[in-house]
Amino acid sequence: MLGILIKKQLMEIFRGYFYDTRKNKARSKAATIGLVALFAVLVVGMLGSMFYAMAAGLCPPLVSAGLGWLYFAMVDLLAIFLGVLGSAFTTYAGLYLAKDNDLLLSMPIPVRTIVAARSFTVYLMGLLFSGVVIIPALIAYWQTVPVTAAAVIGGIVFLLLVSAVVLVLSCLLGYGVARLSVKLKNKSWITTILALVFITVYYVFYFKGMELLQDFILHIDEYTGKIGAKLGFLKVFGEVGEGKWTAILVSVLAVFILCAAVWTVLLRSFTKIATADRSGGKAVYREKAARERGVMKALESKEFGRFTSSANYMLNCGLSAVFLLLLGGALLVKGSEILPVLDAFSAQFPGLVFVLLVAAIGALASTVDITVPSVSLEGRSLWILQSLPVDGWDVLKAKMSVQLKLTLPPTLFASVCAGIVLKPSAVEWILLILLPVIAVVFYTAFGLMLGILRANLNWTNEITIIKQSLMVLIYMLASFAYGLVVGGLYFVVGPDLGAVAWLSIVGAVTAVLAVLVLHWLKTKGTKRFAHL
Repeated sequence: MLGILIKKQLMEIFRGYFYDTRKNKARSKAATIGLVALFAVLVVGMLGSMFYAMAAGLCPPLVSAGLGWLYFAMVDLLAIFLGVLGSAFTTYAGLYLAKDNDLLLSMPIPVRTIVAARSFTVYLMGLLFSGVVIIPALIAYWQTVPVTAAAVIGGIVFLLLVSAVVLVLSCLLGYGVARLSVKLKNKSWITTILALVFITVYYVFYFKGMELLQDFILHIDEYTGKIGAKLGFLKVFGEVGEGKWTAILVSVLAVFILCAAVWTVLLRSFTKIATADRSGGKAVYREKAARERGVMKALESKEFGRFTSSANYMLNCGLSAVFLLLLGGALLVKGSEILPVLDAFSAQFPGLVFVLLVAAIGALASTVDITVPSVSLEGRSLWILQSLPVDGWDVLKAKMSVQLKLTLPPTLFASVCAGIVLKPSAVEWILLILLPVIAVVFYTAFGLMLGILRANLNWTNEITIIKQSLMVLIYMLASFAYGLVVGGLYFVVGPDLGAVAWLSIVGAVTAVLAVLVLHWLKTKGTKRFAHL
């Protein structure tokens, strides 16, 4: 039974690769292979190569200094960072809010089997994100040292242990949010706030750990004799990757105990939480005066209501708006200390810091992906929108307005904060404000286009649409590529063009792309939406 449930979960996640929901039929083998190959190229080719380049530069000097464990400790922290970021918000929805929980619980299926199958999908997401970091790091390490059986076994165990730690952290977050959401009102907002608190605490510990490691690298001689007291279990965990048997045994035992404790908690709480009444109590009628609203206001209100009613939607698709505010605040507080240091390193590239800040703000703003799953989240209720006496273009504009209204203010705030610190010229001020705004408009429309092209209206768990779809992955990689192109290519064209000319070209190209995508949405996109 466990195998059947796991197969069901996998088919639900990867359904888009095998079944075309628009045509309501299975994809051909060639189409399936093509989509899988595209996924491999995007994940392995882009992210994997980036982390391999980082690992290849970091590994040889540390290993030659006898600090292979430190190399793996740094890889470990980065992998857990990405793994938790990638899978932490899937647990609550995937484990406790799946639509078929009641159906499965009514069958003669042990609760432990249901929990194991649900947890397996969370583990896969964590393994995917952490593996993108660890596997390239292992390849770089095996290219640096003689490959022995102990090193290979240690590397494999290291990968499994890190993914297990990610699973533990994700499950703890999901459990805590689930327990509180059952008892409290305004569950979506409370869940979002609690998750933000968790992220803040986790990242404080993460950055403190990275600072400790950097301090150790700068003062190796001073810390050599104190390493056990300073880094403790982190050192032992890093030695797993080196293939040291004692470290492997200790780490496996520790992680096993953690997993067993979390498994016990999930098993004892699943039925009560999954079957809890989340209706919010009996509705009480209160007479109110009805207010007439225009078509766009009504459609926008509906879209905002859908967004704020789901903690998973808010956290996974709108969290970067909060990060933009934090970026602006960080620039105001620390910008005067950091920017002069960056200027010193970029003397041969005039205006590099300005370009990198514009690229960072635009790329971070572009990671808000509210429009990508917005069409699919309508599910089988899409016919209601299609049957209303409203123009399809108005419906699409309402979906875009949520992302624009939630993203543009934080983007402008971050841009203004950057301008206060940089003190740019009048033309640079215009580019600093205008280019991120153009990027937000383009990616808002681009995300909606992806959502229409690959709409999936038959889903069991909303997290499949919000986080695990191919279109979301393509969108996130595209937003990453935006920052890489704007900032990275400046090293090539910067000395000849200059910052203002380069950013003007980027802004013009982005604006043209935005106009083209908006035209597609208004014409072909509207027709396609009407026939979903």
